[in-house]
Amino acid sequence: MSVKKTSFFEASARTRIARLVDPGSFSEFCPPQLRHTSPHLARLHAPVAFDDGVAVGCARLAGHPVLIAAQEGRFNGGAVGEVHGAKLAGLLDKAVSERPAAVLLLVDSGGVRLHEANAGLIAISELMRAVLRTQAAGIPVFALIGGSCGAFGGMGIVARLCAEVVMSEQGRMGLSGPEVIETVMGVEEFDSRDRALVWRVTGGKVRRALGEATRLVEDDVAAFRAVTADLLAEYGARPLKPSSLDTLFDAHARLTARTRRFSAARDGREIFAASGFSDIDGVPLMAVDAFNRHLMETA
Repeated sequence: MSVKKTSFFEASARTRIARLVDPGSFSEFCPPQLRHTSPHLARLHAPVAFDDGVAVGCARLAGHPVLIAAQEGRFNGGAVGEVHGAKLAGLLDKAVSERPAAVLLLVDSGGVRLHEANAGLIAISELMRAVLRTQAAGIPVFALIGGSCGAFGGMGIVARLCAEVVMSEQGRMGLSGPEVIETVMGVEEFDSRDRALVWRVTGGKVRRALGEATRLVEDDVAAFRAVTADLLAEYGARPLKPSSLDTLFDAHARLTARTRRFSAARDGREIFAASGFSDIDGVPLMAVDAFNRHLMETA
């Protein structure tokens, strides 16, 4: 009897947490009952959420203790404001003292909450520092991206600071979102309504081909759970070490090699061609396992 899949893309933040971690193990910090809402949205008479669009807490995954946060893309596009950002940064600060196996960020965000202006920008900068501080303490941070809002703006940068980036094909990641590019540069430069274009520029497969996503999984919470459990086991056997000059040189060498390989590519089709895929039109329909296998064989 087959087990029914739970789409990561369609699930709410709390459903993602509940299906990702060990059953009954999640304990939420700053739950909705405490009503920590955004004072900035209230002043603008804009709708508020009692959790400010993010759930944070502790749990276990495959027996490993983790701290976990899930952004709710259905509230303000998962955008980060003062309270939202403080909950995320506070969770990472807690990781330094409690030392879980990892911190899991279930990213589903368009970036900074424009309603909150500087408060949102400051929150993102604090979150970036918190990720780096946590990993400098030897605790890996994993970004899991597969929601409807993707990981854009400041949260796109935060995701790329993480030790691992796990994406589904439906997930997207980038600095500027499609609508922002279209607004600034015009529809001739980037048509945000062209879904095929959006996904072949920012989607999970192209990010995995570029090496920006470290794992590509199916759009199924169980698939995210399985690969995260594997990563927790890997980091348990091979703990994260503080960065050194050698690791910086290695990163620069990888970036240089990637730039040489893909410098002429303007969208995903050309990146897939440079990655050795012969049937470019068939890549969007290609099964994730086959896609991953091809990348391993041509690495």
